Amino acid sequence: MPLPSDPVWLITGCSTGFGRELARAVLARGWRAIVTARDPGKVADIVEGHAERALAIGLDVNDPAEVAAAIQTAEGRFGRIDVLVNNAGYGYLAAIEEGEDGPVRALFETNVFGLVAMTKAVLPGMRARRAGHVVNVSSVGGLVGFAATGYYHATKFAVEGLSASLAIECEPLGIGVTAVEPGPFRTDWAGRSIQQSQIRIADYEATAGARRRQTEERSGNQPGDPVRAAEAIIAAVTAATPPRHLLLGKPALDLARQNLDTLRSEFDTWEATTLGADFPQPGPSAT
Repeated sequence: MPLPSDPVWLITGCSTGFGRELARAVLARGWRAIVTARDPGKVADIVEGHAERALAIGLDVNDPAEVAAAIQTAEGRFGRIDVLVNNAGYGYLAAIEEGEDGPVRALFETNVFGLVAMTKAVLPGMRARRAGHVVNVSSVGGLVGFAATGYYHATKFAVEGLSASLAIECEPLGIGVTAVEPGPFRTDWAGRSIQQSQIRIADYEATAGARRRQTEERSGNQPGDPVRAAEAIIAAVTAATPPRHLLLGKPALDLARQNLDTLRSEFDTWEATTLGADFPQPGPSAT
């Protein structure tokens, strides 16, 4: 179902990057927005001058009480939430063997379970109206994998799977779902926000170690523009037929296409072995 002319957006993780630019773009269009961050003081400037159309709310997506309060406050103020953007999340650098249990579990809590909590909290209102849209900010890293970001990929592959099932379940209810898959953008993802394992194993220096260094070196020089990304997300959500997948940036498109080619080649190479795993099909009966 198309969005109303004055949609209400709830966006998580607005202190920097995609969330901040998307909130600005939504308000610039005269729409309404619930702008959230763990520290609401970091998003106060976004809502300044938009008192009638914007709320700045403190929200930790890992806190069930804060999730419930944010939804209640938003619906109490604006009557509904038309678009939920699950943007809150961060990265973690480590070879798989170097991963530290506590930080890895915390990564999944925010990137996956926080997203699930927000989605489940918003869906009842959307179902009642038979309208709405859920945007899950994934990554091209939810489609392909690299050394040093295996745990981050695992969270984003989870987001991709959740989004695919959610889209099937919600389409008959008038609710759209879009997974957004950015490539490298000039956000804080590879800078201030990134976390790293303190464990370093020499055998992985040529793979995960090299990727750690590359990630640090490219921070601030990525080709992607968060302002243009925000405009692309809005274009997708407001389209007559919103996409279920939205790649952002040429590197993301190139990587995704290369991955499709690799998958198809491997599937074709192993076709006979794949088909041989089924029970033999009965042959034609003799006449």
